[in-house]
Amino acid sequence: MTGRVGHPPLLKRHIAAATTAFRTRGKASRLPQSIDGLWKADLFLGNSDSDKWVGTSVKINQIDLAPARGLRVGLVPTSQGRSDAVRKDDRKGLIICPVPYDGAFVEIFYMAWEVVTAFIHADAKLPKEVDLPRPAARQVARYLEDRRGFPAVDVIEALKRLAQPELLKTETSAAGLIVAGGVKADQMVTSVLAPTPIGLTS
Repeated sequence: MTGRVGHPPLLKRHIAAATTAFRTRGKASRLPQSIDGLWKADLFLGNSDSDKWVGTSVKINQIDLAPARGLRVGLVPTSQGRSDAVRKDDRKGLIICPVPYDGAFVEIFYMAWEVVTAFIHADAKLPKEVDLPRPAARQVARYLEDRRGFPAVDVIEALKRLAQPELLKTETSAAGLIVAGGVKADQMVTSVLAPTPIGLTS
């Protein structure tokens, strides 16, 4: 994926091309054969400064992780009593990263997903309270409704200013790697890509 958040015109052209490619699956898709399954990505991990991105699948249940050309990382909630070590699943071609759920990334991701799907279902207007009963979620939907007449990239730029990345504490540490099945492998990675907080869902 290319395009920088700091250059809206370039990003707009990229999004238009990517949208067309993602909507056209199979041989007619404009996605290269090596990444023609990228439309299955739930999330792109990366950094707008380095302009490098990784297609990522986010699932509540690890069983639902499915291989696809272009997907490289699988994020799943940690299972109680099981290891949360980063591991490689050769069968699915994914680096599996178990992350905390309660009050952490996976829960926040799905709460944000709930807001987006409810907002789209409500034709880009404030959803009914029964669809978004949490006040915080409804406030995010109000931010979006207030800007429904503007291009999506401009809305992202505007809402990015409301983010507070300074509230996040980050740490750098070596990530061990265990091959699926519980066999420890030689360490292949020293870090895990994480999204840069640029919006309300960070």
